[in-house]
Amino acid sequence: MIDSVIERYKKIRTAKMLNRRCAWKYAFVGLGQHSLSNLYPVLDYLHVPLKWIVVRSEEKARMIEAKYQGVKATSRLDDVLNDSEVRGVLVAATPKANFEIGRRVLESGKYLFVEKPPCLTISELETLGQLSEGNRLVIGLQKRYAPCTAELQKRLAKETVHSYSMTYRTGSYAEGDAMTDLFIHPLDLVTAIFGQAEVVGVARNAGTIMALLNHSGVIGQVEMSTDYSWTDAHETLRVVTNRAVYEMEQMEQLTREAKGRVVMGVPMEKVFGGHIVREQLFGRNNFVPTLVNNQVYTQGYYNEIDTFVSAVEGWDGKVLTRASDVLETYRLMEAICKR
Repeated sequence: MIDSVIERYKKIRTAKMLNRRCAWKYAFVGLGQHSLSNLYPVLDYLHVPLKWIVVRSEEKARMIEAKYQGVKATSRLDDVLNDSEVRGVLVAATPKANFEIGRRVLESGKYLFVEKPPCLTISELETLGQLSEGNRLVIGLQKRYAPCTAELQKRLAKETVHSYSMTYRTGSYAEGDAMTDLFIHPLDLVTAIFGQAEVVGVARNAGTIMALLNHSGVIGQVEMSTDYSWTDAHETLRVVTNRAVYEMEQMEQLTREAKGRVVMGVPMEKVFGGHIVREQLFGRNNFVPTLVNNQVYTQGYYNEIDTFVSAVEGWDGKVLTRASDVLETYRLMEAICKR
């Protein structure tokens, strides 16, 4: 009996994966290390029919065609924009190039997934929003799609949030603007979880920015720094509510530590003693090498690409990173830079 139930479950799960087939073709603009490590593997896992890869040189295009059989490579974006079979275009070029490429993709009527930062200014973001009615635009801020984030948001909805502290620490960053290329991640995460923020204060020294924020009564401290090490880059979010303290580590682990009871202002743990109870709400299981235990999944890359493909194909899926969703993040980045 048990064997029959297990076998039936396996068949249903397999059939669900096999029956989910894309009706449209896709194109990818860019072939950098990030794309090869985090985005292309997801497309392959989802069996997304990639027809075009766009790169800057014809020499590289010929190398791509030799490596990726069945894929056309070109240095001309128009080849993709004029292809009626292609409905979804993924863009992971440079921060300066993403906006212009994305604008042209949306103007052609196609769906656009664009890596962060999709643009450099609020006005450019508003332009992308005006061109992308419905769910034709998905911005690659993958932390919103991470299972750790979803679990934390579900828990916080049942409690009263008091404060939080966010740390985002990397090594030196010389190849671009740290605010739009790196710090957009922690600022977008706290905006997604706690809502619109008012900048109370900002302090800066060397490669570190300390920002004090107020989200309609929820106060937060955000440390963003390139003054540490890439070998030990680190990201932690700690949230204090009326009932507990939550800690999210590297998008890989989420714990909840219940607070002790307080009676008439007196903490009972000081009177009767107590012990810490820490519950693990989410954690990546390195023992079983399945999809949900892969970093590409826990970091949110899988869900963001799956959401984009679902939008293109007309399947169920909730887009969390439209231009309107990210607008407050850009306003926050601009406010911190002005301070």
